[in-house]
Amino acid sequence: MAFVMLKKTMKIGHYTLPNQLFLAPMAGVTDRPFRQLCRRLGAGMAVSEMITANKALWASKKSLLRANHDGEPEPRSVQIAGADPKMMAEAAQHNVDQGAHIIDINMGCPAKKVCNVMAGSALLQNERLVASILSSVVNAVDVPVTLKIRTGWDRDNRNAPTIARIAEEAGIQALSIHGRTRADAYKGEAEYNTIAQIKSLISIPVIANGDIDSPIKAAEVLKHTGADGLMIGRAAQGNPWIFRQILHYFEHGELLSSPSLKEISQILTEHLENLYAFYGDFSGVRMARKHIAWYSKGLRDGNAFRQEMNQLELPEQQLMFTRQFFEQIQEQQDIQAA
Repeated sequence: MAFVMLKKTMKIGHYTLPNQLFLAPMAGVTDRPFRQLCRRLGAGMAVSEMITANKALWASKKSLLRANHDGEPEPRSVQIAGADPKMMAEAAQHNVDQGAHIIDINMGCPAKKVCNVMAGSALLQNERLVASILSSVVNAVDVPVTLKIRTGWDRDNRNAPTIARIAEEAGIQALSIHGRTRADAYKGEAEYNTIAQIKSLISIPVIANGDIDSPIKAAEVLKHTGADGLMIGRAAQGNPWIFRQILHYFEHGELLSSPSLKEISQILTEHLENLYAFYGDFSGVRMARKHIAWYSKGLRDGNAFRQEMNQLELPEQQLMFTRQFFEQIQEQQDIQAA
């Protein structure tokens, strides 16, 4: 495979990003602590969890937490979701008023509860409605508007190239594409031919998403699609250093080793402390459980560790048990190496 270099920077509107690696928006995952962590470890942009266009829910605790970008570097991108052009325009205006520098529109989420209200990737079935929503949002705000889609509704209806043209005509500043249809959800392997086709059809930046789980896979996807950027979602869960590993590979042409157990423990501990500070002790402990499970996946005695961890109720218990677990693994490795 011919080596493809990642460009040093990327522009969305008038904003220049430090690189072309994006953390994908993921409900229940890409909160402020995780976005900040991934940015620190190499992501050039981290898009927030989606916020509903239903203004009745804007004051809810969940929506307020999702919209919290305190302390994050510019530009801050907020994703909105809905199916009504007027409501989506109002949601965009509201979030810009709250400090969003970029508005991202969700037309990629495959979740049934989102698609059942004709939002997310369900919108791909209605190209006229897509055009109306995009135009309404772009005309409602003075900041760049981006769009996240899938390759189509199902494999017989891969209409993403048409949606891409609609997006460019509406004034969308960048397009992220997950290489699966809505019907595929996350099953099977992502396909990149549609992304490559779209890249050849439009002039706005195209960001490839789906199954990018290593530096080598990142290079393959970049070469195959010709995309301007890469978006990583599930592969960053419990593995936020994937961004620096990809950057290192593109900059030096060599693989960067995985972090040591000591560094993983330090990263996880800091992540946990930030979760407690952000959510409070009660919710923070519960939010932390899934992250701890991801970080410990594949480690020796990880299953027993996770089962016992899920019984703990206090932050100090989680922190102490986490430190002990990693110290125990390190001791076992030192004994084996002696």
